[in-house]
Amino acid sequence: MTTVLVLNGPNLGRLGSREPDVYGSADLDQLRATLVQAAPAGVTVDVRQTDDEAELIHWLYEAVDERIPVILNPAAFTHYSYALRDAAALVTKAGLTLVEVHLSNPHARETFRHTSVVSAVATGVIAGFGFNSYRLALDFITRSLVDSTDSTDSTDSTDSTDSTGTAR
Repeated sequence: MTTVLVLNGPNLGRLGSREPDVYGSADLDQLRATLVQAAPAGVTVDVRQTDDEAELIHWLYEAVDERIPVILNPAAFTHYSYALRDAAALVTKAGLTLVEVHLSNPHARETFRHTSVVSAVATGVIAGFGFNSYRLALDFITRSLVDSTDSTDSTDSTDSTDSTGTAR
């Protein structure tokens, strides 16, 4: 069984009631249900939310230690948390996937939202598609997991070489 961590930062626990014109009217439980339903067989989705920067950072450490890919909506921490950025970098430097997601398109909003300190260390960024941002990230991660399993399972004996580079 493969797990994907879906980590949500501050104020996302208020989904459904906080600025529904920007973030939609569905709540965090509905996001969880959407992702559980979208996950392919054999994939567990672990959706978490915190308003605490330290807790979010520790969850990223957990991802590294347990070798778990991450979907991260850093929320307000996106714009200024260098501590979160450094923890996210640990994930990708460990060879794990970390997709930064946003419900809204930060570039279509206030200027202060245009900068992400996390994006540069993320595997990729998906924004502006509501819950579909998360679904797209989950789809990317699960396809990547399948692709990496396929590439490690297959060998091509016609292209093998010995330690000197000579074809066998």
